[in-house]
Amino acid sequence: MAERYGGKYSPDGAPPGKAAAPQAPFRNRRVSRISLRARLMYLAPLPFLFAGLGSISRGSATEMLGEIGAFAGLMLSAWLLNDGLRAEEAYDARAVARPPAIPRKLFAAILTGASVAWAGVASLGNPLPGALAFGVLAGAAHLLAFGIDPLRKKGLEGIDEFATDRVARAIDQAEELVRQIGDASKRIGDRRLEGRVDRLCDQAREVFRVVERDPRDLSRARTFLSVYLLGLRDATVKFADVWSRSRDPEARKAYEDLLGDLEQSFTTQRTHLLEDDRSSLDIEIEVLRDRLKQDGLVAR
Repeated sequence: MAERYGGKYSPDGAPPGKAAAPQAPFRNRRVSRISLRARLMYLAPLPFLFAGLGSISRGSATEMLGEIGAFAGLMLSAWLLNDGLRAEEAYDARAVARPPAIPRKLFAAILTGASVAWAGVASLGNPLPGALAFGVLAGAAHLLAFGIDPLRKKGLEGIDEFATDRVARAIDQAEELVRQIGDASKRIGDRRLEGRVDRLCDQAREVFRVVERDPRDLSRARTFLSVYLLGLRDATVKFADVWSRSRDPEARKAYEDLLGDLEQSFTTQRTHLLEDDRSSLDIEIEVLRDRLKQDGLVAR
């Protein structure tokens, strides 16, 4: 019998009786902007380490202190740089965000300059003015290569600073829960389940973006997200512990059933949020709370 064609790009979507096409696995994912040269900064201090070990064999304590000190300072600078780039990446991905509490990239540049100057004085025996000049050049080159940290709040026009801060804090807390969920899912050791959890986390991030565009949705979205994300985190942690000990198929089935319920609930919630349907959203929150209570995962 002939069958009407339908698919992802058809006007009516998938044909009757068939599931819609799955979401792309990299939807809502961002390519990491931490460049290779930033990671190579961990290798740049190694010559100072080797030189310091050579100074120990020669019995030169002053040179050893200069070279080992420069190595330690440059390694710390490389760590601050890479951590600062990750913080900047998270800042750029958000529509509403506060600048990083610690300007890591700026501190990394200062530490680079200080380490080079210290090595010039203590190891090479250069005069202090010359060593400081080399340190300033090294710090300036670091800033030129990697830039400076975000220093201003990023919000929406027409939204007061208090509302912007509330949104930023709420999204920070939700992002931390998403990170904990991802860490717990990796302990399961099952690529398929991990992929389902990742897709749920991506759906949560979609709601983050909705709230960032319209902070008026914060109070309703935060209530649902707190129930949803806490329930998903607790369920994932609980299942990961059980699965690592016993490989219990009943526990796996219960966890997969809960994931299915969460997927359906979250899709419905996002629709209500976009449509500004408060009564339906409140019902959805209560239904999800009841489902989590049945599984002993009442959100705190």
